[in-house]
Amino acid sequence: MGLGPRSPHKVGRRFPAGGKRGHGAKGSGRPLPGRKRQPWPPPDGRSEPASDSHPHLSPEALGYFRRALSALKEAPETGEERDLMVHNIMKEVETQALALSTNRTGSEMLQELLGLSPSKPLCRVWAALRSNLRTVACHRCGVHVLQSALLQLPRLLGSAAEEKEEEDGKDGPTETLEELVLGLAAEVCDDFLVYCGDTHGSFVVRTLLQVLGGTILESERARPRGSQSSEAQKAPAQECKPADFEVPETFLNRLQDLSSSFLKDIAVFITDKISSFCLQVALQVLHRKLPQFCAHLCNAVIGYLSTRSSSVDGSPLLLFLRDQTSSRLLEQVLLVLEPPRLQSLFEEHLQGQLQTLAAHPIANFPLQRLLDAVTTPELLSPVFEELSPVLEAVLAQGHPGVVIALVGACRRVGAYQAKVLQLLLEAFHCAEPSSRQVACVPLFATLMAYEVYYGLTEEEGAVPAEHQVAVAAARALGDVTVLGSLLLQHLLHFSTPGLVLRSLGALTGPQLLSLAQSPAGSHVLDAILTSPSVTRKPRRRVLQNLKGQYVALACSRHGSRVLDAIWSGAALRARKEIAAELGEQNQELIRDPFGHHVARNVALTTFLKRREAWEQQQGAVAKRRRALNSILED
Repeated sequence: MGLGPRSPHKVGRRFPAGGKRGHGAKGSGRPLPGRKRQPWPPPDGRSEPASDSHPHLSPEALGYFRRALSALKEAPETGEERDLMVHNIMKEVETQALALSTNRTGSEMLQELLGLSPSKPLCRVWAALRSNLRTVACHRCGVHVLQSALLQLPRLLGSAAEEKEEEDGKDGPTETLEELVLGLAAEVCDDFLVYCGDTHGSFVVRTLLQVLGGTILESERARPRGSQSSEAQKAPAQECKPADFEVPETFLNRLQDLSSSFLKDIAVFITDKISSFCLQVALQVLHRKLPQFCAHLCNAVIGYLSTRSSSVDGSPLLLFLRDQTSSRLLEQVLLVLEPPRLQSLFEEHLQGQLQTLAAHPIANFPLQRLLDAVTTPELLSPVFEELSPVLEAVLAQGHPGVVIALVGACRRVGAYQAKVLQLLLEAFHCAEPSSRQVACVPLFATLMAYEVYYGLTEEEGAVPAEHQVAVAAARALGDVTVLGSLLLQHLLHFSTPGLVLRSLGALTGPQLLSLAQSPAGSHVLDAILTSPSVTRKPRRRVLQNLKGQYVALACSRHGSRVLDAIWSGAALRARKEIAAELGEQNQELIRDPFGHHVARNVALTTFLKRREAWEQQQGAVAKRRRALNSILED
């Protein structure tokens, strides 16, 4: 494709939703929240000792710990009674730590207990497991216990409570929490390949790397733990951000030691699937905490791959970009490289090969990460020139993530925005005639070409039909895809999003309602409300189409969130209109599980019964918001 005439054999194209590889990644053509590694080890570890080699946990003991945990949850959050309960329960845990850790139900309860435990009892349990660390770390249940213990470090490390506990009593732990972590790190370092190559042990290594670096990554924080509540387990991973915490200098020194261990057997960590995960986590942690060591590891990976057997069509690196295991590692390398090194990597190994990579079922994913890492016009320029002629072909091959990543790079760098929008219009067959351009939002949202979306049949070489406004208004909005939503969000953050806003404004009320009620489409409305490029007047023009739809919006899981966001930024006049419309269906709202929250947020009862008081209240809220905005702008 390109800027020339449409290819006749591409008429009526439905673009595939995207390739499938792994678990999905942001903007990759795979389901969000991201192509994460499996957060929990699978139930069949390859080096787990036989089950009869572990101590047996009797039903009586299991029942005791279940009752004790239940009682602890019901106890007051603070006070001597709770402290005594924790002390007594953890004393019992200490005597049966290994049996609990290697029992499925027992390990889940132990994880919860560790999350409630102060430092001193936790250290005792850890010390009780110390002689069996390898057994526990490489066990399908025990690994979770060690991970949970490590993840208590942000809460307990260096706390005043820990220092006080270590001074009290004669039965305090022989080692501090810091010493126990360093001891675990030393043991892992001595048998680094064994731990990293084990299905379960590698999870301990990954968590240990994060704790030593004082940063808990997104994938770790999004993980459901033990018997957490269903609400906690349903928390979307994309809401979790890396969390940093202070660690002693000894942790960073040990992190450097572990990082050096990767260099000794770099070939294993590049080619072995399980071990490679550990190196990927190490790169993320080092990038945040020790960037020089991160750069050193990246150079080692690139250097090793560049010296392997040559590819027929260019750099040896291209072979590894097509490999299932090494391509994942290279994705992480691309994301953490500094801009000058990324530029040189592109020029030495990738330039001239991007179209081939975009068409490959595996290599298109590291290409997306390259595009995600672009931050300079110097790199975007050759990348854009190489990929721009084949956007429609890439979409047709089922790799829309490449296109979305390129659009994201244009948004981030602030270049080629008008050009990429024109190319998108041509790829979706709505550039000519110009009347079709007003239909671009439904096409982008559903990733469908114009003819497919509207069910048209056009002969090859025929002049494209004009857009029929009546037909478009009568058609219900198609299913919004995740990647289509991301595409629209990027376009709304372009410096001039006028065309997209005009297309949004052309949607009917029911169509805009469908967009707001969609799990993916609701984020398009978020972009309209938050993008600095969308000014007040065009924003109001789009949102006014929702009049008459507020009740349906309020009674929807995702629509209610959109309505809350609209309400937060609305002026008093607009708030009156929204409240008046909602008030007509007050009883329906109160009965609805989502609507009653909206009614409370709007103070609908006050609006209906004491209008003057409601207006004073809303006026005061608006005044405080204006004052806050003024402060933020200053």
